Amino acid sequence: MILGTLFLIILYLILRYIIAWISYYNNLDSRLGDSTWRFTYDYPVVGERDISDLDDKNFVRLRRKKNKVVLLMYSIVLVMFIASMSLLSKFLIFFTS
Repeated sequence: MILGTLFLIILYLILRYIIAWISYYNNLDSRLGDSTWRFTYDYPVVGERDISDLDDKNFVRLRRKKNKVVLLMYSIVLVMFIASMSLLSKFLIFFTS
């Protein structure tokens, strides 16, 4: 149980670090939006079509970086959920036996 708790604390610290990176990317360009939990292609882009790599190379590359970090955040949250369910089951087994 101690290792499980330590593992969850480490994952939480990693999650806070990733969320700080997402906030950093959001502050670099206002077109990325302010949301932490959404991918950037969910936002409408001003103009007739979506921006391609040829139109605005820096923004597209920044958007791709942010999307990768958001995907990493979702995977950390999934691992944290599984680890917390494992820790909860260990607590229940300990207290019921």
